[in-house]
Amino acid sequence: MNPNGEDYFVKRSVGTEKEKSENTKSRAETLPQSKTHRTAVRIEPDNAVETQKNAPKSDSEAKSTLKTDNGRRTLSKSGENRRDGMLRPAGRESQDAMQPENVSDKAAARSLRDRFVRIPDSCKAGNVDMVFLVLLIFLLAFGAVMSFSASYAYADKKYGDSYYFVERQLLFTLFGAIAITIVTLFPLKTYKLVTYAVFGLAVILLLLVLVMGSTRGGAKRWLEIPGFGSFQPSELGKTALVMMMSLYLASFADKVESPKFKTSFVYGLLIPALLIGLIGGLVVLERHFSGLIIICCIGLCEMVLGGCKLRYIIPIGVVAAVGIAVLILATGYSSTRISVWLDPWSDPGDEGWQTIQGLYTIASGGIFGVGLGNSRQKYGYVAEPQNDFIFTIICEELGFAGAVTVMLLFLLLIWRGFVIARHSPNRFTYLIVMGLMIKVALQVIFNIAVVTNTIPNTGISLPFFSSGGTSLLVQMAEMGIVLSISRYSHNPK
Repeated sequence: MNPNGEDYFVKRSVGTEKEKSENTKSRAETLPQSKTHRTAVRIEPDNAVETQKNAPKSDSEAKSTLKTDNGRRTLSKSGENRRDGMLRPAGRESQDAMQPENVSDKAAARSLRDRFVRIPDSCKAGNVDMVFLVLLIFLLAFGAVMSFSASYAYADKKYGDSYYFVERQLLFTLFGAIAITIVTLFPLKTYKLVTYAVFGLAVILLLLVLVMGSTRGGAKRWLEIPGFGSFQPSELGKTALVMMMSLYLASFADKVESPKFKTSFVYGLLIPALLIGLIGGLVVLERHFSGLIIICCIGLCEMVLGGCKLRYIIPIGVVAAVGIAVLILATGYSSTRISVWLDPWSDPGDEGWQTIQGLYTIASGGIFGVGLGNSRQKYGYVAEPQNDFIFTIICEELGFAGAVTVMLLFLLLIWRGFVIARHSPNRFTYLIVMGLMIKVALQVIFNIAVVTNTIPNTGISLPFFSSGGTSLLVQMAEMGIVLSISRYSHNPK
């Protein structure tokens, strides 16, 4: 209603065009003429032109109309505008028009982050993925058997105890089983806090190893822990990078994928590069170039999966590859490995010995191998056969069939991990599972490539098979994270 009690909206009349014109003219003549009463009149589009002709034209009642999304807005001389019966200051017109959009954008961003990071209350825990668990148990059992078969000759010669390495392998497998049990019971709502804790611990340990770490083979990578043995912080650093990259890329997905160049460049390139550079830089100071390669590969894969634009990722990948190559060539120890890789027989008695013997070991296995425990090359020919070159012993004892079986088991485990990631509750958990399974895949690929002399010898272990307490414990804890997330993969999205 207007101040004189008349209807605010003018109704459309039904009749001839002449009647419509007369009704409109009479309506315009009855409008209030005093300066103290200002009303806004909205007229249907059919009568808009005639009303404009018949409206008063005095200066005191001059009005300017502004188009809006909801119709026409009438601006009065008094500096106020009326829209849908509400008075608003004229000077804030543009702000009022934009306010709903800004609120909507902020709400959408909050909703996006909630959906990508937070776990809804309706998401209930179920059973772990049994296919993944069975594959993991089979790999661990297979790894323990091959660890004993490959190591007992070397362990007897060096320590006088044929069971030295397998006992440690089984002990850390037990610790890893405890870690899997504890991690699997973690509710997903705690993973954000756990991510910060793991990342902070990894950075502290990587700094500590530079100060008080032990040196082996010219590299300072291990922390000696009394009663426990040595611990390699770079293994934890890889896990920490996966978790932190996943949390960051899920939390800022709207800015990472923003169409604005400045926003997407900062959030989609600079900040992820800083996270990768922090962990990678500390690993470089340890002279651990194989760890640096895996860290860079994991980081780039996470950026691709997290929605970073390829036009940023490709250049940074090229720069990282060039930088790693320069670092390797600038280091005499690593450059020697490249020379040996190109021609192992140039120094068969020293630097090329391990590569040549590894190739001999693989070739001697044939189709079905010489039999479990019957390897000849493990008796002093393959250096430390229980570690990085354990795959060569698998090839010799179990042959081509055994090698394919091992690769197939890893392929099935990785595939099942990808299935769990695909059905995970949100983007944060999706990126964690994908990152951890990509890490396993990279280590398997690089290890097999090293022992077949496809790439230079980089000292990368074979997951669940190579002897090493730190790597086995961390790898099993990572699989616990995957199993923990699999408990929620049955929830509808």
